[in-house]
Amino acid sequence: MMTTTAAISSPRRETNTAKAPHPLHQIAENPTHKLLLKQWLKEEELISHRTALKESQLDSVRREIIALSCAFFLFHSLSLILLFSMAARQPVTACRRSWIPCLCSLLCSMTIVWAIRYKADTESHLEKLLEREKEDGLLLGKCVEELKRKGAEFDLLKEVDALRRAKSLRVEAKGNGIGVAKRWSKKDFVLMFFFAAACGVLGLIRFVLCSRY
Repeated sequence: MMTTTAAISSPRRETNTAKAPHPLHQIAENPTHKLLLKQWLKEEELISHRTALKESQLDSVRREIIALSCAFFLFHSLSLILLFSMAARQPVTACRRSWIPCLCSLLCSMTIVWAIRYKADTESHLEKLLEREKEDGLLLGKCVEELKRKGAEFDLLKEVDALRRAKSLRVEAKGNGIGVAKRWSKKDFVLMFFFAAACGVLGLIRFVLCSRY
């Protein structure tokens, strides 16, 4: 008798395990989970689109910084060559009027340095936005994977609250870091280099124009 009951119970267990639906089927049958998965997948697509856009903007800004740096050196190289040829023809006049090319060089240098500084700030801002988008994408991706893995067992209130709490903790951590004194960055050293180069060009202009006088 016991063997017959065991034989009857074992097929029932097999049918129960066989009938256990896949988590994706559970999500498809549950309107709330289905709607949430659609929203999260759509948000993931939007985040990936914004990330790609931010990366293209960041590459464009970096190319502009390189172009401005090349323009800085190209401008001063050509100006020194022209001033050298002028000093060779009219050394006295060139030395007396040396303040004119010095002033023009200073104004152009400060304009290019200010443009590089502006583009560097834009680059930093885009890097922060890109980092935030990537972090949001990682958090949302984890929630989507958990939803697909658990199916109907996915606790909406608990998981969504955990997602919001993770975002708030990240914002608080960044907010606490705002008050911390920032160290010198490589961008500051680059700007100092361009400023020193601009001052050195002024000395070169004076030397080129008045060396034959």
